[in-house]
Amino acid sequence: MDLVIGPLDLSAHVDEALAVQAVAFGLGPDEVAVRRQIVLRHMTYPGARALGATEHGRLVGFVYGMPNDRAHWWSTVVEPYLRARDNDHWLDDSFVITELHVHPGHQRRGAGRALITAITDGAAEPRSILSAIDTESPARDLYRSLGYTDLARQVLFPSAPRPYAVMGAPLPLRRL
Repeated sequence: MDLVIGPLDLSAHVDEALAVQAVAFGLGPDEVAVRRQIVLRHMTYPGARALGATEHGRLVGFVYGMPNDRAHWWSTVVEPYLRARDNDHWLDDSFVITELHVHPGHQRRGAGRALITAITDGAAEPRSILSAIDTESPARDLYRSLGYTDLARQVLFPSAPRPYAVMGAPLPLRRL
């Protein structure tokens, strides 16, 4: 695979990235339109950055994240779940992986691992947090292999049809 991981101007390539997310996550046009506005807003936050995975010049995966801020919507939703397990301190001094998606035709070939390790390698924070659908999946297996552990489970986001798990890992991430 001729995969190249590098900086991604996500604001300029938002539609291309969301096309990958739509296929990977099964999103319809209305959901993509909502997520487009969210991504564009997130990219204005201090410290937000994105990386892309390209193969032969075509975007096949992307990741973006930022230093966590307790005032951000995601933090306000997950905080009570984390607090119930005495894990709300993870919201401080953490780099949050906001989105990580790889086109299904390129999954299980190292793109997700390369993206998440590259973006967290550049983080100034001592740990990373993320949320993932709370089911056993290749994505959760990947996160566990990198050192992420469950901090809260059965987290319900408004309008999300399935519960999520919040996971955290010390940085740098564990290498195989």
